[in-house]
Amino acid sequence: MASPQGSNKVFANQKIEMFDHDPDGTAAAVITPDAGTSERWVDMSCYGSFAALAMSSTLAGNGITLIEIVANDKSDGSGTTVVIKTSGVVAADAVGDYVVEECTAEEIAQEGADNSVDLRYVACRLTVHNVADEAVATYIRSNPRFAENGLTADTIA
Repeated sequence: MASPQGSNKVFANQKIEMFDHDPDGTAAAVITPDAGTSERWVDMSCYGSFAALAMSSTLAGNGITLIEIVANDKSDGSGTTVVIKTSGVVAADAVGDYVVEECTAEEIAQEGADNSVDLRYVACRLTVHNVADEAVATYIRSNPRFAENGLTADTIA
C-alpha cells in the first residue's frame, strides 16, 4: 500500500529541472530544451548552490566531452559569460554515462568580482563530440532563501 502521508521536503528545498539537449548544429552550447530554442539560464538570486548533471542520451559520436557551469549578468545570456566550473575533458561515450558539476553562490560572486561583472544567472554549457549527439541535463538549485511548496513541480507538455 502506498503511503497516505504527504511529504514535501526535497522538492520544497530544491528547485530541480530537467532539459533535453539537442545541439542542432553546434557542438558547444548552453542547454536548450530542444533543437535551437531558448537557452536555459536560471536565476541564482535566492539560492545558495547550483548543480548540473548531464547524461548522454543519443550518440552519433562520442557523446559529452565537456560540461561547464557558466554565469552571466543577463537573464538571456546576452551579457558577459564567465566560466565558474569545468569538468575538463571527459568521455561520456555510452548512453547513460553522465557527468556532474556543482558550485556555490559564493563561488559565482567571487568569479564575478574577479571579472568585474555582477553575475546572477547560471547555465550548464555542454560540449559534445558530434552535433548529432544528444544529452539530458538536470539543474538543481539548492539552499533557497525561502523554502516553499512547489519549488520543484511536474512539467508535462
